[in-house]
Amino acid sequence: MKDPLQRVIITAAITGNLTRPEQTPYLPITPQQIAESALGAAEAGAAIVHLHVRNPETGAPSMELQLYREVVDRIRDKNDQVVINLTTGPGGRYVPSEDDPAKAGPGTTLLPPEARVEHIAELRPDICTLDLNTMNSGGQVVINTPGSIRRMFKVIQEAGVKPEYELFDSGDIALLHDLLADGPAPDHLLTSFVIGVKYGFQPTPETVLYARNLLPKGADFTAIGIGRHSFPMVAQSYLSGGHVRVGLEDAVYIDRGELAPTNAALVQKARQIVEALGGQIASAQEARQMLRLNPTPV
Repeated sequence: MKDPLQRVIITAAITGNLTRPEQTPYLPITPQQIAESALGAAEAGAAIVHLHVRNPETGAPSMELQLYREVVDRIRDKNDQVVINLTTGPGGRYVPSEDDPAKAGPGTTLLPPEARVEHIAELRPDICTLDLNTMNSGGQVVINTPGSIRRMFKVIQEAGVKPEYELFDSGDIALLHDLLADGPAPDHLLTSFVIGVKYGFQPTPETVLYARNLLPKGADFTAIGIGRHSFPMVAQSYLSGGHVRVGLEDAVYIDRGELAPTNAALVQKARQIVEALGGQIASAQEARQMLRLNPTPV
């Protein structure tokens, strides 16, 4: 948990994997749109931009290395300080066949662990997410076994990238403790609680405090609210000693019935909430110090 005197880091989750273009016309899809939206979010106060990529023609989620490369290059060309956080979540979904659940049906994306972190080894971002969840997600199952996670972590570690452990329920925190027992102990631990997914952490203040208290001592955390829980969790995360995250990956509305026109608008509202509660926002340079990152991107 961050020192109460430290500043609050805002992460902007730019486009995500599950938000659909039909939900909002403002969803960034092409590499240029994703990069421009990330740069706008950084100008609005986000110290970290969390990035997925999409097929520019269809808007569907993608894992193409060249798309990641173009987005990162476009951001770095204009802003050499904002902290870049790339996802490693795609490639872990299983949809059982209706006739034989032992066989994968349409929508299954399961890939070898190393394929899910190929872009991390190649691009070496500042941070990448590492999901610890195995859970029901709609009609699909997200599968992240301890063995697969360890294989992904090996690639991440060899690339010199800081993992952000994404935690969807309390069992994920138990797994985190097991992973840390592999050693050596990290000098700083970055985690996030994904709150509001139907079959995971439930969106209550008690949940945030419970999850926070299960973390190893000294760990930083962000409570991420999904959908209508996004802005309530901004306040709850800050009040519980955490950082905050918003973005079109997590929620498409900025107010009841009003679509967010940009990621920057969501960041601005999150910043207003934190500052109204007495907090101060961290710059990208300050976030790099707080998270033990390189002062300048590699």
